[in-house]
Amino acid sequence: MPNVLTQDQIETYKRDGFLSPVTVMSPEEAGEFRKALEDAEAKWPEAFEGAGRNNSHLNLKFMDELVHDTRIVDAVEDLIGPNLLAYGTVLFIKEPNTPGFVSWHQDATYMGLTPYTEATTVWLALSESNRETGCMRMVPGSHKDGIRSHVDTFAETNILTRGQDIQNVDESGIVDLELVPGQMSFHHMAVIHGSQPNLSDKRRIGFVIQCYMKPEVSQKIKPVYAQHVRGDDPYGNFLATPRASGNMVPEDVARRDHCNEIWSDILYHGAEKRRDY
Repeated sequence: MPNVLTQDQIETYKRDGFLSPVTVMSPEEAGEFRKALEDAEAKWPEAFEGAGRNNSHLNLKFMDELVHDTRIVDAVEDLIGPNLLAYGTVLFIKEPNTPGFVSWHQDATYMGLTPYTEATTVWLALSESNRETGCMRMVPGSHKDGIRSHVDTFAETNILTRGQDIQNVDESGIVDLELVPGQMSFHHMAVIHGSQPNLSDKRRIGFVIQCYMKPEVSQKIKPVYAQHVRGDDPYGNFLATPRASGNMVPEDVARRDHCNEIWSDILYHGAEKRRDY
């Protein structure tokens, strides 16, 4: 029997390549995590510049708590099983009235993880995520067609590392994943998705665990870190990394920076140039 998801929800994920919304916590509790994040931004602004928004769970204790929150992990187990690793995290923050957008893409394209079918991404809303603030948009069922060709645009306002873009996407059946604080969505590593700019007067803050994966998944480009979350890992395909010991502890920050350097090598593998995220 599933832990928290219904069988219908599990079947919806398999059919569409995503599931939304799933409530994790109250808006008030999500607001507490948002406050902790924004307090950290104010105290250590340099920690959130460029690639600093990647893998903040390695150097911020309250972000680490979210990665290991049983309310999230129980639902993940319902989708991909009881043995789980966390590959990494990303803070996707869109400031008010800014042009940043995410082009149509598939997460598995440049991440170097195989088999990518044995993983899922969690997108947790710490603020309202709706059409006005630039929520995620999904192409239902697109995960069943394999990896599509992507073009590296490096567009200035594209939030993605390489500005990678899938051309000629059929947008007739697009689904907008609107979330209130404390809700999350799941999406398959091969589902086509993107998002529009934030046209509101509010910040849009998403904490993305990208991704939870089974231990049999491996990194085909370069050895990299992953964190044990639940169950057994008989494979040892990743460099083990401990949980954050506090907020901005120097050893933790150094570990995050090293991990982000490796991520950069992986994500920009074969690219003509790099950006600082």
